[in-house]
Amino acid sequence: MTERESKYQMAGIGELLWDILPDGRKLGGSPMNVAYHCQAAGIKSAVVSAIGNDKLGSEILEQVQEKEITRDFIQIYDNSPTGTVSVKLNQGIPDFTIHPDVAWDEIQWNKKLEELARSIDAVAFGSLSQRNSVSRQTIQNFLKSMKPDSLRVFDINLRQQFHSKELLKETLELSNILKINNEELPVLAKYLNLKGTVNEQLHALINCYSLKLVAYTMGSEGSWLLSKDSFSDMQAPKVKIADTVGAGDAFTGVLIAGLLKGKPMKIIHQEASSVAGWVCSKAGAMPGYRT
Repeated sequence: MTERESKYQMAGIGELLWDILPDGRKLGGSPMNVAYHCQAAGIKSAVVSAIGNDKLGSEILEQVQEKEITRDFIQIYDNSPTGTVSVKLNQGIPDFTIHPDVAWDEIQWNKKLEELARSIDAVAFGSLSQRNSVSRQTIQNFLKSMKPDSLRVFDINLRQQFHSKELLKETLELSNILKINNEELPVLAKYLNLKGTVNEQLHALINCYSLKLVAYTMGSEGSWLLSKDSFSDMQAPKVKIADTVGAGDAFTGVLIAGLLKGKPMKIIHQEASSVAGWVCSKAGAMPGYRT
């Protein structure tokens, strides 16, 4: 990370947990994954979440520190366990079972988070972490406290039953960048009564919610980046897939880094696609860059 690049800071806010995969436990949660890849791309990154005062929580703190992500904003609770997600893989495609009533459902708004929100350049967040009213209010307070020119990146991440029309509309109104995939768009289109082609639906979202940018990913079919007056289409890299866990989060992390650095859209798109493809070729969401 160079001195010039490190002047920027981002945070991932929301779920922080263990993915219980067929070959063992791996640190996970979309906000953590995004922060990891954004940090690797040269942006000082923090994770905002909550864990239990238990063995799984202690191990999370150790791993976050090892990955050089700022852990000063991870809250620790005695009465709520550290979150876990059971992950089954079907030809590398993950199927998640997200367990309820865990610490990241209880992220508390406080002065420390307010100060972070007022100083930060970008934040990544989703819908899953807002399934509980406590964390939902904290995330929305965080977004409302940020600088007007900051990046508020809604990586929508629809999971199980943990979303609603009300939640998605509220969150879109507080966002200025949307990351969504081809499985999530039909759900959002049904909630918001979006009509027409995929392109028309995405532009309707841009216009209705004053979004600066939409990142639309289609797995092996590639991805689009589009704004009101620009468009980029990118094919997915051809790789041997180990699993696709965290590939979308890697895309988001590199996208945020590129936007903060002011890179051209096509370069940002190439880098985000390349890293997402590399993650697909490795096991887990946060493979080691140094190796």
